[in-house]
Amino acid sequence: MDNMKRNVVVTGFEPFGEHTVNASWVAVQELKKLGLGNDVDLHVLEVPVEYQAVQRIIPTLWKRYKPQLVVHVGLSGMATTVTLEKCGHNEGYKGLDNCGFCPDGHCCVDGGPHCIDSVIDMDSVCKRMAASGLGVAVSVSKDAGRYLCDFTYYTSLYLSHGRSAFIHVPPLGKPYSGEELGRALQAILQEMLDILARAEEEIQCQQRD
Repeated sequence: MDNMKRNVVVTGFEPFGEHTVNASWVAVQELKKLGLGNDVDLHVLEVPVEYQAVQRIIPTLWKRYKPQLVVHVGLSGMATTVTLEKCGHNEGYKGLDNCGFCPDGHCCVDGGPHCIDSVIDMDSVCKRMAASGLGVAVSVSKDAGRYLCDFTYYTSLYLSHGRSAFIHVPPLGKPYSGEELGRALQAILQEMLDILARAEEEIQCQQRD
């Protein structure tokens, strides 16, 4: 098992609204260049800013790659830090997507929980990043915004039983470059993978005991 590579999937979004360049996809492409080490197969994908496309694409990522972790990266025009989202929300989706579509009932999953938390302790990741001298400010949030970012996160959390993460990045140059955002994603994802690996080791130890 030790010599098997771990699959990690990271998505960014296409341009939308006034954002003719989406910093999330730029950052993900920079991360792809950097990689996550020799023991990780990193798969990246640009996701349309469309509710129905998200509902079609996210399940196929889980089926195709059987990833250890899926991380979605999105752009927040209001963000000035790299922001780790703790949870996804099921209801409140009233904003129209790039196709002018809005989901029936304004929700992700009929009858799904109101909110789903990631199994990853985002506060712990944030503290590690603050202590790492990364040079990029990292913060934590409980509200991914009730648009395609939140919708994607909830969908992924629902399918993965919490083995997903969502990271919001600010627009390019406000204040970070694409390269800086890519380096930040690399450090954050490596920390997330360490947290998951430690949790799995603890479970295996408990099973042996």
